[in-house]
Amino acid sequence: MTAPTPLIAGNWKMNGLSASLAEAEAIARGVGDCPGRVAICPPAVLTHQMAEALSGTRVLVGGQDAHWDDFGAFTGDISAEMLADVGAKLVILGHSERREGYRETDEIVAKKAQAALRAGLEPIVCVGETLAQRKAGEALAVVTGQVRGSLPPELAGQAFSVAYEPVWAIGTGLTPTTPEIEEVHRAIRATLVEMFGEAGRAPPILYGGSVKPGNAAEILHADEVGGALVGGASLKAADFLAIVQAL
Repeated sequence: MTAPTPLIAGNWKMNGLSASLAEAEAIARGVGDCPGRVAICPPAVLTHQMAEALSGTRVLVGGQDAHWDDFGAFTGDISAEMLADVGAKLVILGHSERREGYRETDEIVAKKAQAALRAGLEPIVCVGETLAQRKAGEALAVVTGQVRGSLPPELAGQAFSVAYEPVWAIGTGLTPTTPEIEEVHRAIRATLVEMFGEAGRAPPILYGGSVKPGNAAEILHADEVGGALVGGASLKAADFLAIVQAL
């Protein structure tokens, strides 16, 4: 089986206004012939504008979250159907900021992944351990448990990715060592193969957590790292393109 196609996805989180579309357009102009796929996941209110601005370019647009129901009385929520309707192609699910801040469980994340598939969106499912769990030697058990609990059987043979984001490295400037990243990514790959057979070798496993131009090349060339989920560094075209070009 061929190696997974790398994916570099930018998570803008709660950042960006209409004027920020200029940064996305600059990213699209600078992607060039990079060997992987590139995506930007803006705030929901920018999804439609960004999808129109980047139409015909190599840069895909994604959402940052989606409800598990297609429609309903869920004030303030956005469904995968709605994201797809305004041009999104992917969606981030189970980010640690959702798991920690909104008490999302593996079961909820799995339901959201099912909803994404129904809407034709490609899920990016996030997993990762806290600093306390890593210090206790529980990182591999926690992460592989999240993989098993957050990925529904319906993902078999479908396009999706898993993003390993150690909670303690997100937005802190801290990153695990390369051997630590490789150890977790290999464990995730083994779990995917256990769950989906040979099809489990196809999804890229992204690394996320303080990825920046200065460390991107080392991380992206580590074993079983198939791309990156980039936070703050994706807000500026120059920084994000430097990461893309490190593939």
